[in-house]
Amino acid sequence: MTNRIPLAHLPTPIEPLPRLTKLLQGPRLFIKRDDLTGLGLGGNKTRKLEYLAADALAQGCRTLITTGAVQSNHCRQVAAAAARLGLGCILVLGGPDPGTRQGNLLLDELSGATLIFVSKEERDQRPQQAFAQAEEDGMQPYLIPYGGSNPVGVQGYLQAMQELQEQALKPDWIVLASSSGGTQAGMMLGAKQTGFSGRILGISVDKPKQELTHMIAELANQTAAWLGIGAEIKAEDVLVNDAYCQAGYGALQPAEVEAIQLFARTEGILLDPVYTGRAASGLIDLIRQGFFRRDEAVLFWHTGGIPALFAEPYASVLLG
Repeated sequence: MTNRIPLAHLPTPIEPLPRLTKLLQGPRLFIKRDDLTGLGLGGNKTRKLEYLAADALAQGCRTLITTGAVQSNHCRQVAAAAARLGLGCILVLGGPDPGTRQGNLLLDELSGATLIFVSKEERDQRPQQAFAQAEEDGMQPYLIPYGGSNPVGVQGYLQAMQELQEQALKPDWIVLASSSGGTQAGMMLGAKQTGFSGRILGISVDKPKQELTHMIAELANQTAAWLGIGAEIKAEDVLVNDAYCQAGYGALQPAEVEAIQLFARTEGILLDPVYTGRAASGLIDLIRQGFFRRDEAVLFWHTGGIPALFAEPYASVLLG
């Protein structure tokens, strides 16, 4: 493991979900609260940023640059990390400027980030251009990839699995939202290192199963090689369900609305409309299908994202 700067409130708690378990008449349900990591209202990216920000400072960088959607949870946490560490921050956001500042976008600006709005087609190229310009301007930039998903960031969830090993619950399943792949890749490497015997199921937010499983395996193996860990993850070992992402990224569906309402109304836990809402809708559907045994313990890993609840169009749709 490389250098790490403490930014997150750790360990995050594991809580039982007794009322939701009873309602669904399924396996014993628990939740790992990575929405409570603290930085800029928390989320899973804070774990990754402990390593990414440390790497940036070790290289003498003074400006963090990254990219994401307009309501990106990742970008919001990068902006908060930059503010915490006295660094500049440039966010390249894929989509038109909505004008009003709501949800994550409000928090981006509140943290002092510079926002660059580009078309979704340009989003992959523009961070490199922003980096080159910042370098020319003497801003000493550090480029963080989409989702913080590279070998440096993956360490955050390798460490998270070590944290889980020290907690009382030994789940049969971990279920999480999976998109850029870094969280699940880190979990799989951590599972190898800690001897975790359960299974890790990613509910795809936006990618076909084959693409996502290969992405996760490749990222896990790059990280293992970089850290000198003698572990290999094969694509066929990566469990991904892509049955719930057909509507496209960020398109809130009735099943996701139901999932968000159920968690809020039975357990007082808020989910977000893009990631955890979609993953929870998949979890609920799989329980109703009898995918899990009644005697199994299923841990839903909450990756955060709650500020998006307060942004249109999600806010109005959730209450119908």
